[in-house]
Amino acid sequence: MSGRAVFVLVFLPFALGHYLSSLIRTVNATLAPQLMAALALTPGQLGLLTSAFFLAFALAQLPVGMALDRWGPARVQPPMLLLAALGALAFSGGRNFAELLVARALIGLGLGGCFMSAVKAVSTWIAPARLPSVQGYLIAAGGLGAASATLPVRLALHYTDWRGLFVGLAAAAAGLALLIWLVAPSAPPASSSSSSAARPASLAVLREVFKHPAFREVAQLVMVPHMVFFGIQGLWISRWLSDVAGFSEAAVTYLLYLGMAAVIFGAIAVGMITEWAGRRGVAPICVAAAGVALFIAVQLGFVLNWAPSFQLLSVVFTLVGTVTGIEYAIVAQSLPPSLTGRGATCLNLLIFLGAFAMQAGFGLVLGCWRPDALQHYPAQAYQVAFGLLVLLQLRGLLLFARRRWGAAAQSGRIDHPSGNPATSPPITR
Repeated sequence: MSGRAVFVLVFLPFALGHYLSSLIRTVNATLAPQLMAALALTPGQLGLLTSAFFLAFALAQLPVGMALDRWGPARVQPPMLLLAALGALAFSGGRNFAELLVARALIGLGLGGCFMSAVKAVSTWIAPARLPSVQGYLIAAGGLGAASATLPVRLALHYTDWRGLFVGLAAAAAGLALLIWLVAPSAPPASSSSSSAARPASLAVLREVFKHPAFREVAQLVMVPHMVFFGIQGLWISRWLSDVAGFSEAAVTYLLYLGMAAVIFGAIAVGMITEWAGRRGVAPICVAAAGVALFIAVQLGFVLNWAPSFQLLSVVFTLVGTVTGIEYAIVAQSLPPSLTGRGATCLNLLIFLGAFAMQAGFGLVLGCWRPDALQHYPAQAYQVAFGLLVLLQLRGLLLFARRRWGAAAQSGRIDHPSGNPATSPPITR
């Protein structure tokens, strides 16, 4: 297909799916005050309700990955979006915590294929050399969806309540399912009928993905920061702005909007920087390592309660955190085409299970302190929670540095076990 046809028939429909998924994933950050007031939720319950999306999303990844490699995104995505629409309708009618929890999980299950369908589609129709930039644009679409969950949602609440909002989201999911069913092209035979995709021993194929050196290297370095980024920016940054920084609900919504808008620019910038670095012999995994180091440094600002600019800290967290999305491009470049769907969904499985643990666990840590009369938790609680996150992420970065620098010191050059251009720059003697 021509470039214009690929954009209209492939990129745009699936990017809209990722947009909708990101909007629904992060909308509870804006709705948190209303949900807590309506259901009298504790921080632990709020974290569990919001993170139920991540758990269900993660459970969908392996079957979705196998289905994508076998039938292609054009056939897999529409029925899953209809399931998400059903979950959104159930959420709009939920009357207690248990009903909302189940509905939120159903939404996560239905949206579990949005990003991976988009990754599979662009990996099928776009040249590998262009993947970092195109996937940067895809992540930017998700950032636009997350931004839409802030100020636009707050404006929509002037005309309806959160229940009416979810009715509208259900209609959007159903309409998008129809659009993809009508316009998205089927995968070409070469990428949908490979022997690996048809192999009955699916678990053996998944083990092959997990054992791939490039997959293991990028997962060890970037996966935990990605878990933190998804788990924290979708809920707890807003509570930190309210509890510690002392901003009003309107100011918090505006800062969330700025942060989510920063994701758009950050995702595009990461793709462009990665391609620019690649032309100069710098591997994407090294770009990822630099970004992870910067992301950890930003989180140290939360640990140290860096008061000079709480606003800047909250925005930079989401801006820099977009570098974690680079692992999808690295995996797509590293694995055989028949495994790209399962490779990306293996990443998603681990990332979203971890995001569930991060989001729920952060709330449990906060719950160890007593709130004040306005239900604000002390700065010390957030400092401890962010400190634990920093420790979890430091291990992967230190292991990466020791492996790379140790190999360079021993051999006079950097040793790259995977031998893949996605993780290995040209070797000079």
